[in-house]
Amino acid sequence: MNMNWKINKVVLLACLIGNIVSAQEKWTLDNCVDYAISHNLQLKDFQYNADSGKETYRQSIRNLLPTIDGSSSYTINFGRSTDPFTNDVVTTDFFSNNYSLESSVALFQGFQRLNSIKASKFLYKATQEETLQQKYLLAFRVMQAFYDIEFFEGLVSISNEQLQVSETNLELVQKQIELGLMAGADLYEAESLLLTDSLNLTQSENQLAAAKLRLIQEMNLEGTTDITIQSDLTKKAIENRPLEVGADSIYTETLDFLPILKASNLRAKAARKQLGATRGQLYPSLSLFGGVGTGYFETTRDTLGVTVPFREQFRDNTFQFIGVSLNIPISNRWSRRSAVKQQKIERLRAKNNLEVQEQLVYQTIQTLVQEHDALYVEYTQTIKNLEAQRLAFAIAQKRYEKGLINAIELFTAKNLFANAQNQHLQVKLRSEVNKSTLDFYRGLPVFNIN
Repeated sequence: MNMNWKINKVVLLACLIGNIVSAQEKWTLDNCVDYAISHNLQLKDFQYNADSGKETYRQSIRNLLPTIDGSSSYTINFGRSTDPFTNDVVTTDFFSNNYSLESSVALFQGFQRLNSIKASKFLYKATQEETLQQKYLLAFRVMQAFYDIEFFEGLVSISNEQLQVSETNLELVQKQIELGLMAGADLYEAESLLLTDSLNLTQSENQLAAAKLRLIQEMNLEGTTDITIQSDLTKKAIENRPLEVGADSIYTETLDFLPILKASNLRAKAARKQLGATRGQLYPSLSLFGGVGTGYFETTRDTLGVTVPFREQFRDNTFQFIGVSLNIPISNRWSRRSAVKQQKIERLRAKNNLEVQEQLVYQTIQTLVQEHDALYVEYTQTIKNLEAQRLAFAIAQKRYEKGLINAIELFTAKNLFANAQNQHLQVKLRSEVNKSTLDFYRGLPVFNIN
């Protein structure tokens, strides 16, 4: 009994240690992005599309190879039929076997297969770029969720500071009332402010929990409802300076590498090659074919009337053939020309989609540049406002302790200071997201994604 108790104690201790280690694990932004990319189910679907495109491209190349077909038949004739050995009309029942091996290769098909190879290659590369684009989109969603957590952690810290001030002021009021320096109404005001700050802290903690849940969901992190991130962005000053390049320069750099633009461009090229392949159906096609065959017939007999054995017939009945086939399309209810027209529309649609993507990217870059300029000014102003409100609150706190102002005036100063902290934190994190996004569009390494 004593030994079992010791074993259970050791197991319980090991579980507690494991939980503590798990709770202390901190996730960096790169760790979160890597994990999300490895476990995102929608991203796997894009990878399947890329794998399918790769196989389609490989098969389009294999379509240039000759086709080889083998066939065999077993036939029983009843009633009136023609003897395949003598060509006489007979009424007896007999059976026969036929075997053949045929091969054909297309010599010319209006360059349909060559255009199909090029089109499938472009489409395969497009699916690769689209998969990479989805990885970047996922990485940015993870980054946004990551910085949301950092923002709400800072908000919880600010709310805690405000709550501690209110607790200290409540203790001060209680002592002042005991000394007869303040009235009971002051106590009610201090308690009301304390409850307000306590509610603000609870709301901030709830927002932090929701932000953590969003990151966990983006990462597809199973078996947990909490996550601890490792970042000191809220504690350090960020590099804040005017942007040295304009939207046009950034857009020019973006054209060379952005996956969504490369994918749209590749699909436009594929549409042109598909149009060429469809037009090839309007031209004559030339094929080379050949084969070998043999057969066994029950009616094949020797001079003694005995059916010739299978082995001898298989050898003696062997024949070969070779030929050229020319197919000239004359009329197919206008379906081929209709297919060409449809493919022309698809080419125009692909070209238009490329232009739409280029327009969206350029507008996004314009917005980011404008936002960067605005944040540059806001960041400088929030620093000045933060210092001013910190000083104003410190003065108000001292005046409140001396009884020169009431609790409402102190609460106003305290709220202004908290709002200044909140605004400065928001601008700092928005600036970091803006900088990372602009770096991405400039082709600079932001995430470790291949």
